[in-house]
Amino acid sequence: MTRRRISSGSRFEDEIGYSRAVVDGDYVWVSGTTGYDYATMSIADGVVAQAEQCFDNIAAALHEAGCTLDDVVRVLFIVPDRADWQPCWPVIRARLGTARPASTLIHAGLMSDAMRIEIEVTARLPQKDTA
Repeated sequence: MTRRRISSGSRFEDEIGYSRAVVDGDYVWVSGTTGYDYATMSIADGVVAQAEQCFDNIAAALHEAGCTLDDVVRVLFIVPDRADWQPCWPVIRARLGTARPASTLIHAGLMSDAMRIEIEVTARLPQKDTA
C-alpha cells in the first residue's frame, strides 16, 4: 500500500507543510486537530463546542481514510487550561466510548488563545475478511 495524504483544505497545511491525516499500511495518523470549523471559518468560544468540532473534523478525515472513530487506537489531548478538561469528558465518552483507545493528556499552550483543546488520534483501518 502506498502512503496517502488527506487534506482538510486548511491553508495552513500547504503553508506549514503537513497533512490533516496520513494513511500508511493499516494505520491512519490524524494531526493535532483543533475546534476550528472550516465551513464557517470560525472557532466557538467554549471548550465543549470546540471538542465536538475537533471530533467532527477528525471523523471527516477518518471517513476519507476508510474508517471511523470506532477504529481509533490512540488519542492525545492537549488542553491549555486544566479546568477545561473535565467538561470534555462526556464528549469524549460519546465519541470514543466504543473504541476506548489508549489515551494521554498534556497541559500546554496552543497556537492561539482562542483554541481551548487540540486532539490527535491514530486509527487502524478495518481488516478485510479473507474468508
